[in-house]
Amino acid sequence: MRVMKAVQQNYNPTAEILHLFDEFRSMTNDCIRIGMKEDISSLKALSSRAYRELGRADAMSYYKICAISAAVGILRNYRKALRKGQRPSPPYVRKLRVTTCLGFRITDDNLLLPVQPKRPVKIPLNKHTLEAISGYEPRSVTLTPHRLCITFAKVAKEIDPIGFMVIDRNLNNVTLADSGSEVQQIDLTKATEIKSMYRNIKSKFHRNDIRIRRRISQKYGLKERAKVHQILNHASKLIVQEAKRKRYGIAMEEITNLRKLSRRGNGRGTRYRFVLNSWSYGELQRQIEYKARWEGLPVIYVKAYGTSAKCSMCGSRMTRIPEESRKLRCSGCGLTIDRDVNAARNILARALRFGAVGLPSEAVVQEPNAGSEAPKAILKVDGGQLTCPETS
Repeated sequence: MRVMKAVQQNYNPTAEILHLFDEFRSMTNDCIRIGMKEDISSLKALSSRAYRELGRADAMSYYKICAISAAVGILRNYRKALRKGQRPSPPYVRKLRVTTCLGFRITDDNLLLPVQPKRPVKIPLNKHTLEAISGYEPRSVTLTPHRLCITFAKVAKEIDPIGFMVIDRNLNNVTLADSGSEVQQIDLTKATEIKSMYRNIKSKFHRNDIRIRRRISQKYGLKERAKVHQILNHASKLIVQEAKRKRYGIAMEEITNLRKLSRRGNGRGTRYRFVLNSWSYGELQRQIEYKARWEGLPVIYVKAYGTSAKCSMCGSRMTRIPEESRKLRCSGCGLTIDRDVNAARNILARALRFGAVGLPSEAVVQEPNAGSEAPKAILKVDGGQLTCPETS
């Protein structure tokens, strides 16, 4: 399978690149206007309708095609929001950005970006960027006023896993459980503290000029994201390295629509809504997924419903222990367990069932004791995964 990664670096834009930013933004907005007016959302239809109108733009054809593609993505997201009943603002591109997958070349430690025919702009690449893309196929280039991003690809051979490592994402930690019955946690409390610190800093801004407040808020927001990103990058790297060493696939919960629980007016407090909205569960998932696929590790998702509330041993309803904030007790078998560990084990059982990997004995639950009878093992995997000896 083809997998992709990206590498970024800083650079100094020239006057030609700054002019290209304005032209690309103008072309993208023209395509959005045409798509909105004629109700077009497919790439083929918008290309046939908008390409001629982009002829007056002072840009090469490479960027016209990419501007149409960017407009299609924006229009589809806009219509998707409408179908969900939301009220998005009419789409309009304001930020300066250029993306191209055509025409560029990397030679002599430089990126040659076409701006005029036979007159490419030369952008020096640093040592880290050159090492990252060495031996791989560059696929696209994205530029902002101060950042350069190169996407590169390779063909990764997907391994045949012998089990699963599951990931239960929480606000302050990540709980891991694997087919070898090992459970471990990675602490993410530092990321939560960083977000709380920067929220407190930004809440003390008292400027009358909204533009100054936005500029300062953006500066601190970039610092916050950089620090949190580093913590999540370290955690995701450890997870993927451990899964690769054990030759395990990766399974995660399918978390969707979590932000709806923390909207204003739903009865939740301001602090609760801030904590839930600042939870970087999607960013951690993105990092784990692309790193795992780069190494050839399969990634699957299971439904999140009931993973914390059901007992991982017998399937009964769990109740919280009043004196222990993170402990749960099963009303059926009496099991006392950390809520995150219980959720991770339930995810593991679902992954083994639907991922068709591992032995059936790796996903069993224990039936509660009935009198003096010995407990029975109940398989939580499909019967089709069992192997039985042939009968004569």
